Amino acid sequence: MLVADMVEVHGRIPPQAVRINYAQGIVALFPYLEDPLAKHGYEHFYDPASGSGYLSWRLKTVQRSSSDQSRSRVADEQSNGGPKAVRGSATAVQQLTDNECEEAIAVMNHSSDEALVAEKMKATFEHRQKLVHDPDKSVEVLDTFPRFLDITGLIEQDFLKLFGEETSGKFLARWPTFFRPHIIKDAKRLGPCLHVEALIRSAQGDGDGGWDRDIASLCLLLHLIPPTSKGHKKSAKISALQAEDYLVRYLQVGASISIFLSSLEPSQPFLLCVGTQKNKIQKYYVIMDKKAIPCRAHTSIAAFDELFKTNFVFRTSYSEALDGFYTFIQTAVYIIDVGKTKEKPRVRELRARYLNLTN
Repeated sequence: MLVADMVEVHGRIPPQAVRINYAQGIVALFPYLEDPLAKHGYEHFYDPASGSGYLSWRLKTVQRSSSDQSRSRVADEQSNGGPKAVRGSATAVQQLTDNECEEAIAVMNHSSDEALVAEKMKATFEHRQKLVHDPDKSVEVLDTFPRFLDITGLIEQDFLKLFGEETSGKFLARWPTFFRPHIIKDAKRLGPCLHVEALIRSAQGDGDGGWDRDIASLCLLLHLIPPTSKGHKKSAKISALQAEDYLVRYLQVGASISIFLSSLEPSQPFLLCVGTQKNKIQKYYVIMDKKAIPCRAHTSIAAFDELFKTNFVFRTSYSEALDGFYTFIQTAVYIIDVGKTKEKPRVRELRARYLNLTN
């Protein structure tokens, strides 16, 4: 139980100081477990000199198990639910054969008729799903279907094929009227923090130059479900403030998007907001694979809706810095794969509390 807690809070390879702290805690709570003959009394739980002890042994078992799981990551994610899970189409549209798909792709890529492109995209949906489920071809999807990069609404169209209209509309219907007020209320209970206080003011509509109400409230949720690791096994835990960059970024109107894209490190999809101020955005883009997918949305809440759906349409893993955040949005707001997706205790706690308020 202690090692499970240690890994949950500090990652698979917790620092030595953390291991010592846990060992000290055991003998402090249970004095009869202290070794009176040892220098510190807790060396049988963790000996910093040799790296041995019960805690170390259990950690090594967990690490081996985690490595085995990572080798079969695709299979695990498919069975656990979330963006990587295999799922059928929620709506019936006649699909083209592979040869017909190649012809349709050639037609789409040279057509200026957006209605025709939309119809061809519907008919090639299953072909596209085969690509995103193939690890060797998934990175080529935007090259094969480049119309995602100049025609808006195609993300929504594919998401509707996966889940249908009822699920697709849940975020826009429920976030501003139910979730946002409760998140603001809970955020006011967080410890003193100037940045969180500024986000609260913005989420309440009282901000000056910060994000608008919806992006501010999304950032507050990230502070309520902070990241537990940076996303790299040997990296230190990052803060919720740092994790905001994994979710949304701002670019001044007139700045070059191509230069911005060229400066990026490979990352999971995030929302790019272009405007004169953070609360006066003119254009939204979902950034994926260093490419800018224009949003059909003209509001930040609708743009985030497209960002979330991008994960499922292209079958991308959540950024580890945002895993708890996105899992909450997925299970509590969209009600997707509840019980199938691995959830952190904080996600379950917050979801249960909010959803019980509706009863």
